[in-house]
Amino acid sequence: MSHEAFIAANLKNWNERADIHSNDRTGSYRFDDFRNGEVVIYPLERREIGDIAGLNVAHVQCHIGLDTLSLARLGATVTGLDFSPVALATARQLAAEAGIDARFVEGDAHDAPELMGAGQYDLVYVTWGAINWLPDIARWAHMVSRLLRPGGALYLLETHPGALVLEQVEGRLAPHYHWATRTDQPLPFDETTTYTGDEQQLVNTRSYSWVHPLSAIISGLRAADMRIDFLHEHEVLPYKLFPMMQAAEDGFFRLPEPFALLPLSFSLRAVKE
Repeated sequence: MSHEAFIAANLKNWNERADIHSNDRTGSYRFDDFRNGEVVIYPLERREIGDIAGLNVAHVQCHIGLDTLSLARLGATVTGLDFSPVALATARQLAAEAGIDARFVEGDAHDAPELMGAGQYDLVYVTWGAINWLPDIARWAHMVSRLLRPGGALYLLETHPGALVLEQVEGRLAPHYHWATRTDQPLPFDETTTYTGDEQQLVNTRSYSWVHPLSAIISGLRAADMRIDFLHEHEVLPYKLFPMMQAAEDGFFRLPEPFALLPLSFSLRAVKE
């Protein structure tokens, strides 16, 4: 299969997921909190991105737009991009309901500079389950660089690739996937439900993803004239990657002892030189 075929399969899968997520029957996306005027991105992200008031922000792979609109509530001018028209319909509806001025653009993340406008953003924001859906991390890094003005920054917060190679087997975590997925051989998954706990069955169950090592991510950004300001690793995720994970009061999931010694996510800031 070609990259285009993999992405087309993912689009069918994500259109279905977006329809389920727009109902938020499990409360996973905190629609009620958002409609009550809250900012629904995690304190971890707010702390690391700092004051964004007045910044022009591109949220690439924005899904249903709740984080995009939260960035607007923090004072940014925001443009969100996603490949799913179903997701963007929800994003636009939420923006209208909340009276938030935000722009949403439909298209492939690789084409973001042409679709959103090159060289005009102070911040590119990418978080939680985004880059694993893209086959070529070096091409992604150059896309980010092209979106940014000189001195602009990327904020990336993602599942740790060291966790993505593992599976839970008989109560233990074991290596299962290759640590660096080939672009032409993505990992196929068939999941009958989405990750929010909603029991509605998916019809288009097949999706494809890629594990991108930290070395490839950082090397790709450096090759795209981006300077790494920080790289942090965390023991939390906003979703249940493994059945053994336990929910905490802060909304994150964590591994129980003794597995809690493993990093589950990472964040970085990179500046366009």
